[in-house]
Amino acid sequence: MADTAKPKGGGTARTGSRRRTRKDSTPDIADEQPKTLLDYYRQMLLIRRFEERTAQAYTQARIGGYCHLNLGEEATVVGLMTALQERDYLFTNYREHGYALGKGIHPRRVMAELYGRSTGVSKGWGGSMHMFDTEARLLGGYGIVGGQLPLAIGAALAVSYRGGDEVVMCQMGDGTTNIGAFHESLNIAALWNLPVVFVVINNFTGMGTTVEKSSAEPDLYKRGSAYRMEGVRVDGQDVLAVRNAAADLVERARAEQQPFLLEAVSYRLKGHSVVDPAKYRTSEQSEEAKANDPLAAFETRLTEAGILTDELKQEIAESVREEVTDAADFAENSPHPEVSTLFDYTYATPVPNESSRMPADPVFAE
Repeated sequence: MADTAKPKGGGTARTGSRRRTRKDSTPDIADEQPKTLLDYYRQMLLIRRFEERTAQAYTQARIGGYCHLNLGEEATVVGLMTALQERDYLFTNYREHGYALGKGIHPRRVMAELYGRSTGVSKGWGGSMHMFDTEARLLGGYGIVGGQLPLAIGAALAVSYRGGDEVVMCQMGDGTTNIGAFHESLNIAALWNLPVVFVVINNFTGMGTTVEKSSAEPDLYKRGSAYRMEGVRVDGQDVLAVRNAAADLVERARAEQQPFLLEAVSYRLKGHSVVDPAKYRTSEQSEEAKANDPLAAFETRLTEAGILTDELKQEIAESVREEVTDAADFAENSPHPEVSTLFDYTYATPVPNESSRMPADPVFAE
């Protein structure tokens, strides 16, 4: 269920309406193994319940700093992550909790990181926006809009230079497509034939401004045409469609050693962050987002197909609830980082004359 823009792409008329992908090529669940479908459903439900618990903890002041949730984007997250091989690298923006879970990082470690505890995936120093795990090959979590793109290019260049067969996936929001790093990174990736798949999550609103009001070319998947890069748009509400489109581009990037651009159209159920009331949305837009809830839609499809029974649904729900509760309890009871470790991760290797002065220490030793 994807539209494709070839490198030669031409212009399109600009309208104020929201753009959707074609509905006539929705993947048939009859072609899938029930076990696979149920696994996708459980992953989506885990992300939903994990993010809901995160929002609760944030309002209780257990989580500090900024906090951005994947609520409403579960199908996109699961579809993208199942398209990657374990050896592939992932760079994300600050809305990355679900991606961390999808990359195989234990919910305990993700929640502990949100709580700022030493048992977290980044030992409590990264928080919500800066998760990093070399073992899972999740190389961030970046709070600066577009900050991950040049670094993803560097990783892809390293893969190419070493003759590896890994692929780099670089996820971003729709607002990122308007900054310089986006264009510079796509240009270099195309020039150097790098194995990277750029993924734009188009949730219609870059923070508080619609795509149509901020982008002269609101069909974001066509932006790769300026660099002779093939672009594809997919319905981000359909986990199977996202998986198929992403898997195709990932494997083509691996085999052909060239970059691709994927746009996943995916509603954001809540505001930009936990504390954003999203008053820039009309009531009709909010209702439209709820009506396109990917978890509810997938649950309905599985139920109608006889794959998800009431008993199985309750069993999965209880299992997920226990897992999320366990993650929150683990985070709550984990220790905070020791103050003495404040400078432990400033540099990857020792640096001469590195400062280790604590905030209360005198500038000059007596």
